[in-house]
Amino acid sequence: MRAGESPLDTNWILALSSPGAWATPADAAIGAWLPAVVPGTAAEALERAGRWTRDAPAPLHDQDVWYRTEIDRQGPATLVFEGLATIAEVWLDDALLACSETMFLPLQVPVDLRGRHRLTLAFRGLAADLAGRKGPRARWRTRMVEDARLRFVRTTILGHAPGWCPPIHVVGPWRPVLIRPAAAMEILAFRGVLSGRHGLVEATIRLPDCGPDTAPRLTGGTHATPMHRDPDGLWRGRLSIPEPRLWWPRTHGTPHLYDVQVEIDGIEHPLGRTGFRSIAVDRGPDGAGFTLMVNDTRVFCRGACWTPDLVRPGGSRQDLEPVMRLLADAHVNMLRVGGTMVYEGDAFHALCDELGILVWQDCMLANFDYPRDDAFMAGLAAEVAGVLRRTAASPSLAVLCGGSEVLQQASMMGLPPDAAAHPFVDEALPALVAAERPDVVFVPGSPFGGALPFVADRGVSHYYGVGAYRRPLEDARSAGVRFAAECLAFANLPDDATLRRHDLDPSRDPQGWAARVPRDRGADWSFEDVRHHYMTRLHGIDPLALREADPQRYRDLSRATTAAVTEHTFDEWRRPGSPTAGGLVWFARDLGIGPGWGVIDADGRAKSNLHAMRRAFAPLRLSVTDEGVNGLALHGINDGADPVEGRLVLRCLRAGAVRVAEGGRDVVLPGRGGLTLTAFALMGQFFDAGAAYGFGDAPHDTVWVTLEHAGVVLAETHWLLPPGSGTLPPEPPVIAVGRDGTGWWLTLRATATLRAVVIDDDALMPDDAGFHLCPGHTRLVRLMAPPHAPEATPRGMVRALNLAAPVPYGLNT
Repeated sequence: MRAGESPLDTNWILALSSPGAWATPADAAIGAWLPAVVPGTAAEALERAGRWTRDAPAPLHDQDVWYRTEIDRQGPATLVFEGLATIAEVWLDDALLACSETMFLPLQVPVDLRGRHRLTLAFRGLAADLAGRKGPRARWRTRMVEDARLRFVRTTILGHAPGWCPPIHVVGPWRPVLIRPAAAMEILAFRGVLSGRHGLVEATIRLPDCGPDTAPRLTGGTHATPMHRDPDGLWRGRLSIPEPRLWWPRTHGTPHLYDVQVEIDGIEHPLGRTGFRSIAVDRGPDGAGFTLMVNDTRVFCRGACWTPDLVRPGGSRQDLEPVMRLLADAHVNMLRVGGTMVYEGDAFHALCDELGILVWQDCMLANFDYPRDDAFMAGLAAEVAGVLRRTAASPSLAVLCGGSEVLQQASMMGLPPDAAAHPFVDEALPALVAAERPDVVFVPGSPFGGALPFVADRGVSHYYGVGAYRRPLEDARSAGVRFAAECLAFANLPDDATLRRHDLDPSRDPQGWAARVPRDRGADWSFEDVRHHYMTRLHGIDPLALREADPQRYRDLSRATTAAVTEHTFDEWRRPGSPTAGGLVWFARDLGIGPGWGVIDADGRAKSNLHAMRRAFAPLRLSVTDEGVNGLALHGINDGADPVEGRLVLRCLRAGAVRVAEGGRDVVLPGRGGLTLTAFALMGQFFDAGAAYGFGDAPHDTVWVTLEHAGVVLAETHWLLPPGSGTLPPEPPVIAVGRDGTGWWLTLRATATLRAVVIDDDALMPDDAGFHLCPGHTRLVRLMAPPHAPEATPRGMVRALNLAAPVPYGLNT
């Protein structure tokens, strides 16, 4: 919301009609009206009224949806509609003021108000609109989307992609509706850029009622400069901040921000916040790489593909912050807003700025052969220009991409590489980015690069070798991935607390469960089959037989499997010497309750994959890779600016407890760098820590590596071998429940290594799970209370893959 604007967010009502049944608001007077939320969607209003459910969503595109409220104002003003989904009419009393055919482009309507008025929004049924749409024949088709005519309409693909997205239709004023008085200060431009050793803030404002003595100043931090009035009546200012504190991704530093104001007659009017950083791409010596350089520093980008709430896609800060803080706490430093989603609002970008999360922004183009006529391309240009101008002050915006899998779709249909060429993406879009945000990186499409756009070892790829294509884990290295803008899709199980809350059980209701499992449309396998493949490969079990015989162990092994594959893959990609410069998991949050692709479930609780990412993404990370007869390789990665000194210690344990070999060395991890040592070099003698030589049964089953300084473990990692045939389950861990000023916590201590520890709590959410706990090492786990139950107390179970029975905990245990 800009200066002087106020939201129209109260007293809205909603009614439904069959398509075209009501031509005007006067006809709609006969409707049955329900309370509505704005910004919001028809699904949200109907859900609150008990007339619609996410588990069995009724279609909404087959009817018209009407919104109504009253406003009581005097004088000229502008009505601002930041997002109307999708075929919309705006009526003031009985007069039609404007029409819109895009959910991605704001609509501004000047009005002259004379007291009390009725404001009505009519959203016409998209199904009826599509039935009448005609356009040029597509050169290729996609199975992903149910109706190919959606390529003619500027609306989201969400809700129209069977197999992975619930059929929840986005209809309504999904973004804020605002009113701006004619006399209000209007912010026309506001941006911050880094120029050499100076941070430059540029702003342009309109002051409709300024007097001859008005002398606005642009201020930021301790700096200020007068603004100057141009002949066109606009006020412009350019503030220079010498040696500014730089904005960094959270993994590499502090995301410093500056508050900027316009001071008029001694009163400060906030413009917003901005930060200063540089971003470039290093293509590598062969020209085929894709490494983001932030402030001239190589950044390994790790994170996820962002997903909105389908019922409330224009999420407020209150909606978004809990999920985004979970991701930030997992050391996520990049989120991709893909072309199958929606453009995110100001709250999303403000949180990314504050949390130090880079944004990869796709145009909302995906898979289709889109029209090439002038009107369509002009609409696209206005849409993207609006996004770039709205985020002009946002330092987190790093990449602007032409869309998702458009080039890939054409190539996979056997068309030559130039068949997917589009004049907007190839010509207009790079020029637009250069004009509006020259400080961000432009990418024509995702994936992109190589003889075919989707090869992994050139440019940007969507890598599912490990994952959907069920390649061996070694493929993560052999594929030579440069940058994976999508990767590692699994049917990730929510934790047991979520399954109990929604009465879901894969063993009790296999068919109902299967309906919630994501799959590619037309494929004869699902992403649960992918998870089962790796369960068999890693644990040597029959997943379906285990699900029938021991449902709890099946669920725990499922979570441990996807976590282990995630950690292994990112450890391969982050090790020193790897060509890979980034990986974004598909995707951040589930679109519905169940075993979705998300690493956070639809209730906002972390899944095992998010905990694995938290370990693998840590700025100070130890990892182990198997180099065959060359032994285990130990890798240390330090994203911080300062070197880290410590002692690197490797211990080989029998039955997870008895030390059979040990070695150590004092090391220094350079700032923004890393090192690699072999287990042989660390131990100073031959010991087959990785069991590569096959000289009988290995005398150990656990390799535990730590980086220690002054008695403190700075980082740790593990390499696990199958337990010996005579290994007994370890003793139960010692668990203590405590509380401090920040909330509840558990401390756990074990006498032998516990594998993939699970903390199962109905109310509280652990900040870590799935970790391995070695003897003599105490683990502190925070238990976070959800917003809806701030007074919840700890009560649950601790399990591990090698524990004979769960161990209860609580205030009275």
